[in-house]
Amino acid sequence: MKVIITGGGGFLGSMLCNHLLELGTLTGTSARTEPIEGVILIDTAFPDTPCDRRVSRVVCDISDRAAVFDAIGPVGDFSIFHLASMVSGECELRFDDAMRVNLDGSLHVFEAARASAKSDGGPPRRVVFASSIACFGGDEIPESFSDSSKQLPRTTYGTVKSICELLVNDYTRKRFIDGRSARLPTVIVRPGKPNAAASSWASGMFREPLSDLDCLLPIHRHQRHPMTGYRTVVESLIVLHELSGSRLGGDRAVGLPALQVTPNMASDVLLKIANERGLRVGRIVDSFDARIQAIVDGWATDVDGTRAIALGIPQPPPLKQIVEQYVEDFKTRS
Repeated sequence: MKVIITGGGGFLGSMLCNHLLELGTLTGTSARTEPIEGVILIDTAFPDTPCDRRVSRVVCDISDRAAVFDAIGPVGDFSIFHLASMVSGECELRFDDAMRVNLDGSLHVFEAARASAKSDGGPPRRVVFASSIACFGGDEIPESFSDSSKQLPRTTYGTVKSICELLVNDYTRKRFIDGRSARLPTVIVRPGKPNAAASSWASGMFREPLSDLDCLLPIHRHQRHPMTGYRTVVESLIVLHELSGSRLGGDRAVGLPALQVTPNMASDVLLKIANERGLRVGRIVDSFDARIQAIVDGWATDVDGTRAIALGIPQPPPLKQIVEQYVEDFKTRS
């Protein structure tokens, strides 16, 4: 079988690709474990670095239906991990582009998977969609959200993710695809430069200080936010893919477990790691941004991952361990 990863040029897509290649097998349309013969990465751009010979890179804008159908192809045993998306801050500023990429683009991916199964008369292809806790919101934010909570997103990004969760459920009910949605907390620590996500500060408050740079913090220091590590997310996406449809039932969207993290907690963890490893660290500097705080105020502050845990999806390790994983994976290379 082959694996297709949209957003494959990004951080999570790259990490998922590497982990799948190390794993070597996945459950195919036969419902049996099949060897992974290759991974197809789809994105608008890729880093100028060599890749494994089993990996194909396809430059494609998912808002282009014809290009998506060409990239995915009509026939074959494959699974899709659909990670491609405009980030939250961009979606708030560029509504039409958010609809074109995050909604229309997702429909193109789902339809291409549907067409492939129809063309060869085979079983529905497994599609894992990366959703977000931005699906939750409301005028009043409860202490915790769960898979049974009503979705009242307060951002365009969250609204489209919520729509796509419903589409995954309905496409699965119709047997067009065998879909699953992973409702992700904010993922830390992302390497590289800050992006336009409204949650970019969540990685920045670790990443920049660990590079001996100051991080400008746009939110309150006591702000609670659900977070998890990238290693845990990659493992969770694969576990969700491997679950039998009967265990998921009609609700194919599963909220991943998360830690409640504040900038104050981040400062404490940074000091501990700096002392233990003899590192110089930068500061977290207050630089309040009312626009970013208003977006964050409409998000969940805690999520209940009970259902995910019962399904065998891993819980995140302690915050200090997540940050140490980042140091081991990225800072020790520089």
